[in-house]
Amino acid sequence: MKPTLLILAAGMASRYGSMKQVDGFGPNGETIIDYSIYDAIKAGFGKISFIIREEFQDNFKAIFEPKLAGRVETDYVFQSYDLKPFGIDKEVERAKPWGTAHAVLAARNQVKEPFCVINADDFYGYDSFEKMAKFLTTEASDDTYSLVGYQVDKTLSEYGSVSRGVCKVDDNGNMVEINERTQVYFKPDGSVVYEEGGVETPLPNTTRVSMNFWGFTPAVFEQSLPMFQRFVEANEDKPKSEFFIPLVADELIKSGTASFKVIPTASKWFGVTYKEDKPIVQKCISDLVNSGVYPENLWA
Repeated sequence: MKPTLLILAAGMASRYGSMKQVDGFGPNGETIIDYSIYDAIKAGFGKISFIIREEFQDNFKAIFEPKLAGRVETDYVFQSYDLKPFGIDKEVERAKPWGTAHAVLAARNQVKEPFCVINADDFYGYDSFEKMAKFLTTEASDDTYSLVGYQVDKTLSEYGSVSRGVCKVDDNGNMVEINERTQVYFKPDGSVVYEEGGVETPLPNTTRVSMNFWGFTPAVFEQSLPMFQRFVEANEDKPKSEFFIPLVADELIKSGTASFKVIPTASKWFGVTYKEDKPIVQKCISDLVNSGVYPENLWA
């Protein structure tokens, strides 16, 4: 059974909303999401599931169906504010949905095979998709999940500090815990630190960080549903609180329900955290095209 790629795209609605494409980064206006889908198909994924807001389905279909028809199966999962499908009989006023782990839960009736989750607007590199596809088809089980661990120095912006989920990994390559560090940056000498309360703490350049590239089986839906119910109960009066995937991972690890294998990659991750990052991402993709990693016209 081929694995599914679940793309977290509900937050992209505002950018797709006016029928404008997300920023083009490739030579023919390809978006970052196009490269992820291309890599996933090449790595052997059998279905692409977009998690979006329902009102943007037509826009997404218009953009992606012409490219993907005949190449891969597509599916659309809707993330909404309605809590009743999750067995929660209350209405909570919020400005945005309940976060990444809630988005994954929204797919529970549609995804029946091992799957991985990625952010729509991050560039991950083929190596990560290839390794994740192998994990999902040969190793994943209902108590063995994974995430791709990037080297911290291959994920930073030169233009300011970023937040990163710093992984603590044991001798067997499994995650012990993940700590969100909100100010991670390069020092002038190229070393990496995170800052907390005005104190800088060095991070080895090879430290593994999570860029939200996770591998699961459908068992995670049942495992995380009661966590979400408890989360809503505890946070219904906090409209900005979000139910994130690392919270689920942390609870599964601490309760002994599942382990998370950290799959190391030497790939460079790119994303656009600051507007100054855009030309850098364009150049990185241009270099990959020029060196033959990607065709000049991705979907020709």
